[in-house]
Amino acid sequence: MILKLILSRIITGLLTLLAVSLIIFVSTEILPGDVAARVLGRFATEESKQIFRQQLHLDRPVPERYAIWLSRVVRGDFGSSIVNQIPVNKVVGPKLVNTSILAVYAFVLYIPLSLVLATLAAAFRDRPVDAAISVLSLVGLSIPEFVMATILLILFAVSVPIFPVLSVIETAQTLPDAIRSLTLPAVTLAIAMSVYAIRMLRDNLIEVLDSEYIRMAMLKGLPRYRVVLWHALPNAVIPALNVTALNLAYLIGGVVVVERVFSYNGIGSLLVESVFLRDAPLIEATALLVSAVYILANLFADVMAILLNPRLRTA
Repeated sequence: MILKLILSRIITGLLTLLAVSLIIFVSTEILPGDVAARVLGRFATEESKQIFRQQLHLDRPVPERYAIWLSRVVRGDFGSSIVNQIPVNKVVGPKLVNTSILAVYAFVLYIPLSLVLATLAAAFRDRPVDAAISVLSLVGLSIPEFVMATILLILFAVSVPIFPVLSVIETAQTLPDAIRSLTLPAVTLAIAMSVYAIRMLRDNLIEVLDSEYIRMAMLKGLPRYRVVLWHALPNAVIPALNVTALNLAYLIGGVVVVERVFSYNGIGSLLVESVFLRDAPLIEATALLVSAVYILANLFADVMAILLNPRLRTA
């Protein structure tokens, strides 16, 4: 039964990814302007333009071009960049590694930040601690990421120069240097993600703490910290998995603004540059990778919810 449910989620995710790939390809193909004229320049002859279109299959119908592109993508071949004629894999690979490093660091900060603050707010609800955490989370919700990033830059890179202004990880010689370069953008991302998780996890935890089995555990004389951490928190985390999945997707796909503010050389900056240059293969590759991460994150949340919640398995 569990295997059947997981398999159905996987099939749904693959079909969704196929639909997204079609949308990405069609959206990229309808961009205004002649690709051949843009790449070859205004002085290119019509014959050279036609040869260029034939090399990129631009002279074929859109459905046929999509089938050719999809068959290559399945094999891991995203083609070559139109602007610099470098394979897309070589362009996207280093950027994806940089964004993945930043995402892992931000996620490592996000988990304890969300769990600790949400647990404190629920354990001391309607008290000054709960009020302070609620106010901070509301402030975090109302501040856009680029404003938060700018505030952190002013405070910790200009006023008190603890961290560098530019997060250029390629110039880091040692691990401490790399951590210093990554800290400000990682903290910005962790704050942006945790404010949603804190509020949801707090409400879930309060609901669990009011349940009968938690009250029974209290009456048996178990320490309050043990009841909260070992009995209430695991059950309260399950509904917050979807928020975590969205945060995982945000880490890869929603770091465009943060990467631009800190001049971080990642996949978000690459997507902006490829759209500006109208480099269709790069746009398609980066957008498809971001979509795949988003779908995988939601698939992971669904599978974990099925494994952790018996009611979903029997529904």
